[in-house]
Amino acid sequence: MNLADLNVWIDYHYWARDVMLDAVAPLTPEQFVRPVESSFKSVRDTVAHTYGAEWLWYHRWIGQPASMPAYDSWPDAASIRKAWLDLEVKLRTLVSDGGESGVTRVYEYKSLAGQPTSSRFWEMLVHAVNHGSYHRGQVTTLLRQLGVAPPKSTDMITFFRTRPAR
Repeated sequence: MNLADLNVWIDYHYWARDVMLDAVAPLTPEQFVRPVESSFKSVRDTVAHTYGAEWLWYHRWIGQPASMPAYDSWPDAASIRKAWLDLEVKLRTLVSDGGESGVTRVYEYKSLAGQPTSSRFWEMLVHAVNHGSYHRGQVTTLLRQLGVAPPKSTDMITFFRTRPAR
């Protein structure tokens, strides 16, 4: 894995996030928090968990202790989009500032269960992207349960097809 490859993963992740948030944006506040059957209690909680996990990883990377933010911090898709756009800027800066050597940097941290562990940066970042893909799929199902149009495809090949030729 190199810096250019890692930036493709980041580009894909935020493109797919935007596709998902565009589909969630039309929900009424009631629909956003309505209880549904899934891993989390609502569309909001699923989206907030996805953001929160990325926020937690970012804080590990900058050496700050953190826990998952409260899901009810965001009353609607617009509020979580703003927080996530701010986090995106911070993450892209971290990656850029880390340069090529930052891709394989090993981070020591504690798991959520409190176990000391370590991972290379690129492994953690690709995990965060994959985690986001998993929960975007759940959001698609939740929107269908609410009778709302699901997002456009967030498949990685769709992302590659939408990018300008390089």
